[in-house]
Amino acid sequence: MPVSQTLPPPFPRDPRPPRTGRPAAAACAALLAAATALPGAPAAAAADGAEALPSAIDALVQEYRDAAGVPGVAVAVTRGAQTVHAAGYGTTPAGDPVTADTPMAMASVSKSFTAAAVLQLVEAGDVDLGEPVRTYLPEFEMADPRAERITVLQLLDQTSGMSDTTFPAFTREQPGDLREAVASMRTGRLAADPGERHEYHNPNTQVAARLVEVVAGRPFAEQLRDGVFEPLGMENSTTIDTDRDLPPSAHGHLKAFGAPVAAPEPRAFGNGSGGVISTAEDMAAWLIAQGNGGKGPGGARIATAESIELMHTPTPNSGSYTPGWSVGETPSGAPVIAHGGDLFTSTAYQALLPETGHGIAVMANTGMAYGDAQAIADALIALIEEGAAPAPPSQAAAVWTDALLTVLAAGAAAAAWSGVRRAPRWAGRRAGRPLGAALRLLPLALPPLLFAEIHRVVGFLFRGRDVAWIQVPYLYPSFMVLLGAVALACAVVAAARIASLVRNRARQD
Repeated sequence: MPVSQTLPPPFPRDPRPPRTGRPAAAACAALLAAATALPGAPAAAAADGAEALPSAIDALVQEYRDAAGVPGVAVAVTRGAQTVHAAGYGTTPAGDPVTADTPMAMASVSKSFTAAAVLQLVEAGDVDLGEPVRTYLPEFEMADPRAERITVLQLLDQTSGMSDTTFPAFTREQPGDLREAVASMRTGRLAADPGERHEYHNPNTQVAARLVEVVAGRPFAEQLRDGVFEPLGMENSTTIDTDRDLPPSAHGHLKAFGAPVAAPEPRAFGNGSGGVISTAEDMAAWLIAQGNGGKGPGGARIATAESIELMHTPTPNSGSYTPGWSVGETPSGAPVIAHGGDLFTSTAYQALLPETGHGIAVMANTGMAYGDAQAIADALIALIEEGAAPAPPSQAAAVWTDALLTVLAAGAAAAAWSGVRRAPRWAGRRAGRPLGAALRLLPLALPPLLFAEIHRVVGFLFRGRDVAWIQVPYLYPSFMVLLGAVALACAVVAAARIASLVRNRARQD
């Protein structure tokens, strides 16, 4: 499954003013302020706020779903060692209700789980973060001698030098498991010296997951199960290899004219970088462990406080990126530790608010083109910090855009019909001028060429990220309908004109 095809700028400030007067937010604003603004708030106020917050979350999510056309959402909110709220809303593509126990795709949020699995091996003395990867994973080879210097930590903080620009993650043949994923890298090269700079690249954590398999001597899924999921009571969580392994509840949607349309996930590999499947209830336990020094809600410890701190701290040359997370600020200026996850048909987001002790996880079954999981998480952060959240986005612009592009596509079809009918006349005017006819036909080749190579254009716009052709319609559905209609129209008209030229030439002979 494709994961985090683009890494959105972390923690963007919403330009819209905080909403005021909305029923759910207004009803609990004072209680929320008392409960969340000060870590040392009185117990009675905290209790009142804890009672008000779940209903405010329910209202916020429902309002967002109605406004943005999101079929299914799962949300977990924690504070300290307690689950404040874990719930599901709406339905899966199959029409089943989304609950707090519905497995959904975590996409690149999975990278934090991979980091945790590696750090458990570090704590056991089996791995040293500063050692080269090949010390523990001799099968890791690239067609670049610098790869021998890549350390384990550089995989986790994405400073290995590996890049989509030198090793395509999606346009190559997709592997079936972690062993094949690492083996396929033998032809790849580095874009920078190891440790020189941060560059987000999914194979980094795929190599890290394979390292865990080899050092632990068992499949990555088993290591996560025994080392993380079972100790935290995450009974409905696992990690998978490819889109074919997604459970039905983890499938998602695109949107057309503002309405969700169920769609299969494009073919891709994602274990280690985006394979975790989890639920709101399970993610609450994970957030508690991350915010509680490695101890889960039941007291079981999955990591030391030092390991958790390392996961939340940027390394030299990694910018804001940490092993499996990113650090930044909320719109109010408070620190936040977060990571998003994007599939083409669903999204996920997790965030920790150290000042208030809250953790947030959101999963939405709409694709990365819409960013609904992070938008809901941003609204929840505003609700927690300010007692009010921004108004949910309107679908009006998307609906009008889809309508306009559809009309233009219909116009292209009409133009093609007219062009075919007029092709004999066009050829007749150019009889005896083959060079002129060829030059007039050339512009008709441009839309089909763009249609065939659109993934390269999108990859360039995404700063060199590797994009497979099939992924582009998931990002820009209505635009691709228009481009496809124009390309087909041009091809049909060109074929009709060429056929007319050939017929004219045959009559002359």
